[in-house]
Amino acid sequence: MSDEPKEWEWSPLPPKIELETPEVLKKALEAQQYLSELKGISQTIPNQGILLNTLPIQEARDSSEIENIVTTSDALYKADVEKEKKIDQTTKEVQRYAFALHEGLSRVLKDGLITIKDILAIQERLEDNDAGLRSLPGTTLTNPSTGEIVFKPPQHKEIIIDALKNLETYINDDSISNVHPLIKMAVIHFQFESIHPFYDGNGRTGRIINMLYLVQKNLLDIPVLYLSRYIVQTKPQYYELLQKVRTDQDWESWILYMLEGVAQTSKGTIADIINIREQMMQAKHQIRKQFSFYSQDLINHIFRHPYTKINHLKEDLRISRPTATKYLDELSGAGFLDKVKQGRDNYYINSKLLVVLTGEK
Repeated sequence: MSDEPKEWEWSPLPPKIELETPEVLKKALEAQQYLSELKGISQTIPNQGILLNTLPIQEARDSSEIENIVTTSDALYKADVEKEKKIDQTTKEVQRYAFALHEGLSRVLKDGLITIKDILAIQERLEDNDAGLRSLPGTTLTNPSTGEIVFKPPQHKEIIIDALKNLETYINDDSISNVHPLIKMAVIHFQFESIHPFYDGNGRTGRIINMLYLVQKNLLDIPVLYLSRYIVQTKPQYYELLQKVRTDQDWESWILYMLEGVAQTSKGTIADIINIREQMMQAKHQIRKQFSFYSQDLINHIFRHPYTKINHLKEDLRISRPTATKYLDELSGAGFLDKVKQGRDNYYINSKLLVVLTGEK
């Protein structure tokens, strides 16, 4: 007799259990308070594209690390200004997470919905293929430490489609469930990961859906929540609590875990954005005082691109190459950027900004 678990029998959402227990509701309101503060702080950055170009790259790294796809922050920020042929395969794979997040964001902002079609487009961008939904049985999830099979998601495409249609309705139609949206986000994430609709990229796609849902519900303007960092730090608990919902219907522990993640990562991201804002203001005043070539576009560039190159600045500011060289060399000479030669290339690095983004000195 096989010890392999039975195929998970999905139940339509909403769950037939009280989700808003006193403890859960108290935690949801606390998490929302921090999230509201994060949304407000994000709006104080003059150009939100700065956050949208930097914070999701770190989220991409952390989210991919959960799936054991590991690259460095330096490689990712460097890839932002490189031609594709110079980027290694692992970094490209992580970089696609940020591209997929932007793809999803543009869709949510356009239609105000998160549909199956949107989820398929996100996963296709993430994986760089159009394999689509699983159509062959045999997918199982194993404990990475023991190799033991711990979960068997739905095996047949028809069941996967039915479950996704129900999930799509649950995401977009609040009339079928009026629970707090952060509680609903935790339910959505559990259901998507348990349906496990793709051959690969389910975890990363599910974490992108988390952020898009917060934008859809107007809890954030842009997806800047570092939830993946929290999951990396608590990975065993994450998988254990997912499984306890499947086996014991322990929704409360799972939802409290996710709400704690929202609260913790909101607080951390608030601190990061305040630090970025202060660095920008300091750089703005000092560069304007010291250099006649000061412009807001220049400030925006060196904070949107922690790594930059002469050609990149030339194209972004629409200036000549000698002018771009002069700007970057003078900024590095004055200590605003670090000039680093690697091979035949010179990189100009906003090292203070990198410390904030990566937490690494």
